[in-house]
Amino acid sequence: MVKHVNLVKLCVGADGPDDLEAWQKQRFSGKPAAHVTRMWPRREAELLAGGSLYWVFKGVLLARQRLISLEERIGTDGIRRCALILDPDLIRTAAVPRRPFQGWRYLDAGDAPPDLAAERAHDDALPAALAAELADMGLR
Repeated sequence: MVKHVNLVKLCVGADGPDDLEAWQKQRFSGKPAAHVTRMWPRREAELLAGGSLYWVFKGVLLARQRLISLEERIGTDGIRRCALILDPDLIRTAAVPRRPFQGWRYLDAGDAPPDLAAERAHDDALPAALAAELADMGLR
């Protein structure tokens, strides 16, 4: 059995999970969402063995979406790209601060933050500075 791995990506243009969720519902109408990226992940089998795309909003990881598949997309410039096909359900996670980065990063399953309980899914996120201090202390 293949052990799964996740991806982490900055969510640019959305203030938080509610904003991303509303945009995806409007754009994809309940169908699987697609996020197109320039690079094709080398660890495709591990991603599709149960991985998710974890979203970072304004320096704090707050939500994830299960990866369904990867699809080839050819841009208008003729360049091959990878569409990350995502489950329409956006799952809130414990807040974890993340430094800015470009593209996406792999996240091992054991390092992924826990999902929030359903009754806490729409709680306000901790301020980034407080979340960073808690993470430094080993608390999430």
